[in-house]
Amino acid sequence: MVASLLVGLVSGTLASLIKPHINILIAALLFNACLRVGPKQVLGAVQDLKLSLLFVLLLQIVMPLGVAIIAILAGISGPLVFALVLLTAAPSLSGSPHLVILMGFDPAPALRQLVVGTALLPITIIPILLLVPEFGDLGEIALASLKLLAIIVIAAAIAFAIRLTVLKEPGKEVIQQIDGASTILLSITVVGLMAAIGEAFDNNPANLFLTLIVSIIANFGLQISTAFAMARGRFQALSVPIGIISGNRNIALFLTALPVATTEPLLLFIACYQIPMYLTPIIMRPFYQKLMRQV
Repeated sequence: MVASLLVGLVSGTLASLIKPHINILIAALLFNACLRVGPKQVLGAVQDLKLSLLFVLLLQIVMPLGVAIIAILAGISGPLVFALVLLTAAPSLSGSPHLVILMGFDPAPALRQLVVGTALLPITIIPILLLVPEFGDLGEIALASLKLLAIIVIAAAIAFAIRLTVLKEPGKEVIQQIDGASTILLSITVVGLMAAIGEAFDNNPANLFLTLIVSIIANFGLQISTAFAMARGRFQALSVPIGIISGNRNIALFLTALPVATTEPLLLFIACYQIPMYLTPIIMRPFYQKLMRQV
């Protein structure tokens, strides 16, 4: 993962070649995650669905509204503030189940949250749109969300069909092979997402440094605060997947819905945010392991 980040930063040409194929790589990652877990674990019980709805309410409505209200009351504005509202309003990162896998925990809750959060985005974004009109048109955001949801459903359907026929009971070796393929795909995806950082390094290194610091604090801060809060409540078992999801969101989803003039200042933040995202398995593993030993 670290090597992929470095390659993406150093080789702008390679990053630019991979970037147009990010959607295909994400679909492949979703397929692998569903293939690894299987339909029973992903779908879960009715109680699991209720919890997913609760977490969507907290993560995609309460959290961005809180950030927006604090910024308004403090009189703070600008691209970074808007990016933070955008970040907290977004559903789970498509690769979040793989981050959970790399941590050594069960990815099923992360997969459920990914599907439910993405499906409900056209609804959860409404109060944020009313408070922060810069988000753009609701119809365009809904369309972008539905497109991503369609990709998730198709990838899951194919993977589940294989699990119900060819791979009914995959052994440990097969699971390891799936995890290995997922890690390779994730590493390639990282390279493609680093294209914008190389440009910023040449043109405005000071702004790059500030944006990178804010993105790191936001990502790890959200993970740590969410995981701590959950570890001391009744949802201790979900501390790791929900903590990871809280900090790792699919901000890029909004790029298809927002006006170009609005997204241009956000591109650097989105690119910088990939660094703490994909360093999560390395940086945050000791924190999560220690946290789970204490609960």
